[in-house]
Amino acid sequence: MITNETIVALSTPPGVGAIGVIRLSGKDAIAITNSVFSGKDLLKQDSHTIHFGLIKDGNVVIDEVLVSLFVAPKSYTKENVVEISCHGSNYIIQQIINLLIRKGASAAKPGEFTLRAFLNGGLDLSQAEAVADLISSDSAAAHSVAMNQLRGGFSTELNVLREQLIHFASMIELELDFAEEDVEFANRDQLQALIDKITIVLNKLIRSFELGNVIKLGINTVIAGRPNAGKSTLLNALLNEDRAIVSEIAGTTRDTIEEVLNINGINFRLIDTAGIREATDTIEAIGVEKTMQKINQSAVLVYLFDVVNLTSEEIEEDIQRLHKPGFPFLAVANKMDLSYSDRLKELKLPADITFIAISAKELQQIEELKQLLYDTAVGDKLSDNHTMVTNIRHVEALQRTRTALNSVAEGLTNPVTSDFLAMDIKQALHYLGEITGQVTTDDLLENIFSKFCIGK
Repeated sequence: MITNETIVALSTPPGVGAIGVIRLSGKDAIAITNSVFSGKDLLKQDSHTIHFGLIKDGNVVIDEVLVSLFVAPKSYTKENVVEISCHGSNYIIQQIINLLIRKGASAAKPGEFTLRAFLNGGLDLSQAEAVADLISSDSAAAHSVAMNQLRGGFSTELNVLREQLIHFASMIELELDFAEEDVEFANRDQLQALIDKITIVLNKLIRSFELGNVIKLGINTVIAGRPNAGKSTLLNALLNEDRAIVSEIAGTTRDTIEEVLNINGINFRLIDTAGIREATDTIEAIGVEKTMQKINQSAVLVYLFDVVNLTSEEIEEDIQRLHKPGFPFLAVANKMDLSYSDRLKELKLPADITFIAISAKELQQIEELKQLLYDTAVGDKLSDNHTMVTNIRHVEALQRTRTALNSVAEGLTNPVTSDFLAMDIKQALHYLGEITGQVTTDDLLENIFSKFCIGK
């Protein structure tokens, strides 16, 4: 899949800016750049040096530039790499790229620089995918998870598991070579202990996907309740801006409103919904239906209720309708500035529901509510700095690995011949290898890297 072509692309975002960075990679990257560069002879310069000069098309000066050299294998792609920093005019950038293509470079495909880094051994596949996650990270937590994966935290953990499995696979393969002697080189008790140990790690990694995925994408947090409970006022209070229309008229919010709130480095995607009640017209009915859809898709549900106008029976009725056991659920009593009703003392809440009383209008307990949201969704799960899975492809491969290891365990409990054990262990090794790239197909690589931006 590696080609001898030298590729070129704009690596900075398109659009007018102070500078643009054009990247080339390939055997002829330095020679092609040198053919249009007026300054030092780039072919005689050391790696990791920067040179000032002109980019010229014949006698026509296109721009004054800085050229950075990265001589193979000391580069991101392990090939010769050149980065040309020019002025950020779209016209200038396109003129330079067109000139380089005329001199022998080819336009890079999406993700082709990182693909070459993987194919040339600079990154494993999970690290390469972390590059895309790092580029798209929009919170401190997403950045931290992507950096951990890029630095090989995930790969290191998987490689330790693979090496242990490979050892037993080799022992069992040795048994097959001496099948007539009926000997066992692989200690079955030790193999069972290893399977148990690896399964614990796999379960931990698979469970981490639930949190890792929401850190990557943001935590869907639905604010639900009856009309005039103060949902839009609460959204505005959490965001500290007037994002939603607030009115005394019931049913003002007909559609969902979504905004992002960052709490302690985690993005919460706040969703203000239409009030839950029997709709009075078709449009409101659609809004209520959308509310229920959003509730079902949420990672955290904030049930907001009016402590003044609702009875404890009505509140409990709403909670019974919305609550799902084990699902993060916050019951938030609003308008506590108007009255602290004794009816709250009568409330019978399920044990897994967290309760807080606030005044959205007067901004009372809003900061406490933010902390409660964080504690409910994340808690101390990030404090251990453990490996976190954020990629659906990875979690599916881990699940298939676990299934293969379960087959190995069954073969140990109900003894089967060595060739069946070897087959199941090889399956587990295959699925682990899919994650880091020891096992790949062209279709898999094309699917992964086609999602990258051009120039990366």
